[in-house]
Amino acid sequence: MSLFKARDWWSTVLGEKEEFDQGCLCLADVDNTGNGQDKIIVGSFMGYLRIFNPHPVKTGDGAQAEDLLLEVHLRDPILQVEVGKFVSGTEMLHLAVLHSRKLCVYSVSGTLGNVEHGNQYQIKLMYEHNLQRTACNMTYGSFGGVKGRDLICIQSMDGMLMVFEQESYAFGRFLPGSLLPGPLAYSSRTDSFITVSSCRQVESYKYQVLAFATDADRRQETEQQKLGSGKRLVVDWTLNIGEQALDICIVSFNQSASSVFVLGERNFFCLKDNGQIRFMKKLDCSPSCFLPYCSVSEGTINTLIGNHNNMLHIYQDVTLKWATQLPHIPVAVRVGCLHDLKGVIVTLSDDGHLQCSYLGTDPSLFQAPKVESRELHYDELDIELQELQKIIKDVNKSQGIWPMTEREDDLKVSVMVSPNFDSVSQATDVEVGTDLVPSVTVKVTLQNRLVLQKAKLSVYVQPPLILTCDQFTFEFMAPEMSRTVAFSVYLKGSYTPPELEGNAVVSYTRPSDRNPDGIPRVIQCKFRLPLKLICLPGQPSKTASHKLTIDTNKSPVSLLSLFPGFASQSEDDQVNVMGFRFLGGSRVTLLASKTSQRYRIQSEQFEDLWLITNELIIRLQEYFEKQGIKDFACSFSGSMPLQEYFELIDHHFELRINGEKLEELLSERAVQFRAIQRRLLTRFKDKTPAPLQHLDTLLDGTYKQVIALADAVEENQDNLFQSFTKLRSATHLVILLIRLWQKLSPDQVAILEAAFLPLQQDTQELGWEETVDAAISHLLKTCLSKSSKEQALNLSSQLNIPKDTSRLKKHITLLCDRLAKGGRLCLSTDAAAPQTMVMPGGCTTIPESDLEERSIEQDSTELFTNHKHLIVETPMPEVSPLQGVSE
Repeated sequence: MSLFKARDWWSTVLGEKEEFDQGCLCLADVDNTGNGQDKIIVGSFMGYLRIFNPHPVKTGDGAQAEDLLLEVHLRDPILQVEVGKFVSGTEMLHLAVLHSRKLCVYSVSGTLGNVEHGNQYQIKLMYEHNLQRTACNMTYGSFGGVKGRDLICIQSMDGMLMVFEQESYAFGRFLPGSLLPGPLAYSSRTDSFITVSSCRQVESYKYQVLAFATDADRRQETEQQKLGSGKRLVVDWTLNIGEQALDICIVSFNQSASSVFVLGERNFFCLKDNGQIRFMKKLDCSPSCFLPYCSVSEGTINTLIGNHNNMLHIYQDVTLKWATQLPHIPVAVRVGCLHDLKGVIVTLSDDGHLQCSYLGTDPSLFQAPKVESRELHYDELDIELQELQKIIKDVNKSQGIWPMTEREDDLKVSVMVSPNFDSVSQATDVEVGTDLVPSVTVKVTLQNRLVLQKAKLSVYVQPPLILTCDQFTFEFMAPEMSRTVAFSVYLKGSYTPPELEGNAVVSYTRPSDRNPDGIPRVIQCKFRLPLKLICLPGQPSKTASHKLTIDTNKSPVSLLSLFPGFASQSEDDQVNVMGFRFLGGSRVTLLASKTSQRYRIQSEQFEDLWLITNELIIRLQEYFEKQGIKDFACSFSGSMPLQEYFELIDHHFELRINGEKLEELLSERAVQFRAIQRRLLTRFKDKTPAPLQHLDTLLDGTYKQVIALADAVEENQDNLFQSFTKLRSATHLVILLIRLWQKLSPDQVAILEAAFLPLQQDTQELGWEETVDAAISHLLKTCLSKSSKEQALNLSSQLNIPKDTSRLKKHITLLCDRLAKGGRLCLSTDAAAPQTMVMPGGCTTIPESDLEERSIEQDSTELFTNHKHLIVETPMPEVSPLQGVSE
């Protein structure tokens, strides 16, 4: 609450249960006395027009009977009242009253009284205009530079500006793209109308442009056929303010140039004549009305701003100079000269509280009581301080108020995947082909320790794997309850998923004494689906386009013991070769050497190598752990398959570009289709039939093109989704090979996965290529940088779709080069220092131009030369594709 209250000079309450708005208040010498004394004109939505001339005997007096000069009931609601030179042939002031369907101009005059009743005032209707459209607000001024008279412009609810030259109607124009009307003001300096559209932007329209534009009666014909007299209505300037406007005021004082003030929902703006922002101020409270007025300081403008906290703030430009408390929320504020008192602030509330006040303060009669002094016991304070420090240390050690074990004990989640397929497959609407698609049952068990309400379980698997149900809700009304749900998982698409892992996430609210709403908690549990869900035993292939070799430090293990159930019945004696066939049709062959401790994976598709390679490493680790062997390790010594990886990146990027082109074509055809529809509709509505001029044929052809393009967009989206899934599989494989190649730690692998796999879904707005390029550039700039010059490079803050993938591919190649020369991935601040002492032989700097990137590409060619048959780099002479088992 403000210490400074507005000093009540005169106040009254208007009527009973009447409503008012910002246009219902006006101050002017409406009766043309010429003594410079303003009258208060108030109109209400109930149709009452009142004119006051306050004469308080002493400050704070209420309204007297003689203060009310006139009260008339005009029947129709009064939207706005204004005073100006609205009658031709005279420069006397007249009162304009705007109703919803009518504009009335009155003459206010007074007659001297000869008896004790005093002076008598009456209004006389000079002229009125019946409106064809519902009015919203109005403004007035010397439009077009006329002298000695004011013209009126009314804005309708559907965005039409109607201009009246006093007793006659001039013209009407529709504002382009108008949806909802906004505040309207006239600038005499630029001879233009300024409003705020529903697009939340300030728009300025020249009066001359409005006058010569096409008439509003031919609006539809003009939009459809672009014919008729006049010019097109073009906006002079626009400014996006990002919020709706409550009011607009245009001020032009001798001390400063003309300024346009706009009051928004959270800010108020001061603009120049050309729409440039002079200054703006963010408001702390929601405003209700405002009024700029002249300032005593040269070059500045004062502004009165009322808000919904019953406050009236006075700003000098953007500096708060005064704040005063009002007894009501003002919806309109004016400043005038009343009873020889200049600068009286007149405020009006929405329920009819009218107050005239001035700024000032009341003397405070409150005296603060003396505080009883007491002696300080320093020993007790030291003991209390030690206890508080001990509590703080205990909290920091536990890393939170609630320990992790307690959070986990609130709710336990366990997942069990059935080892056998469902007797009746739950797969529906599959797109795999002729293969019978199996399904496997997954059971999730939740056991609570406390009473928990609305625990929500969400299950997620990688597409094209599908769940029969993925959302569950539980109510644990009593502690120590156990709830189990079951659902099935199956493969729907004809391509392989990037991962076989699923994730069960439970969100619940833990009850708390401190927070009545509880504390939100999340628990997740990961599970692994069996390989046989998407894969069948297949015949081994002797030839393949893509091959990988994994080295181990232990003797080879029989593939039959690693993959039980995948051995082909016709090749039982071939214990070191095994074939896999995915449900989509792809084939992968796995070979094991008896002597060289190597395993070879080969396939026709590069991305299909990932699942079998990962499954092989996982099963080898589990096998040796059961044997009690802890030093088992895998490695990769071949060349990195970057060329095959880059082909998948190019294919994915090409589909993204095709998608953008198809969407642009579809948008153009849709615009063409709507334009033809409008022209046909105009022809059909015409009273005199005219030939269609083959518009129906053009409409039918455009419709077929729209349907064909929509189908093409949908097909491209499906292909893009499949390509993104394959790209993720290949990315997982590349990360795995880098890990085995450089023997990275789990933390370094996590950094690589965060850089290469940042997105779960690929969209046109944010794609995989630009996101990964930004992440890799950051790694090259920080932990893999060579010099401080690279660390000073600025990365773009905006992620836009690139022109091509050459930059991304060069950065990936450079990343592998840095890792090969000893670079290490980490996120700590110390690791961002230059690593010239760590990396033997030095590292290539981050390229800053195309010429540098070309030189780096040439230098890295020898290290990352990639062939279709990677096995050439690491030969296995003792293992032929299908005959090595005889050794």
